[in-house]
Amino acid sequence: MKKISAVVVAMFAVTAFAGAAFAVSDVIELPASMGKVSFPHKKHQELLKDCKKCHEKGPGKIAEKNKDWAHKTCKGCHTDMKKGPVGCKDCHKK
Repeated sequence: MKKISAVVVAMFAVTAFAGAAFAVSDVIELPASMGKVSFPHKKHQELLKDCKKCHEKGPGKIAEKNKDWAHKTCKGCHTDMKKGPVGCKDCHKK
């Protein structure tokens, strides 16, 4: 009986850890090298409902997160949709 309880506890711990590992925060703070940009991830998820707009290979980290990528992807999407900030100071806060 003790062996079964230990297995159940271990399975619960692994499941809880896996959930926490894949959780994404509501707001992602991009590196200072990108000019202090706060990215409201949850808001974008709810609005777009299509992870591939940002994550070309599906959910997960963005492989190439840099200035050129962000301006092309983020600013480009905002321009195309006529919605969201496109000015430098709209995204880059001091």
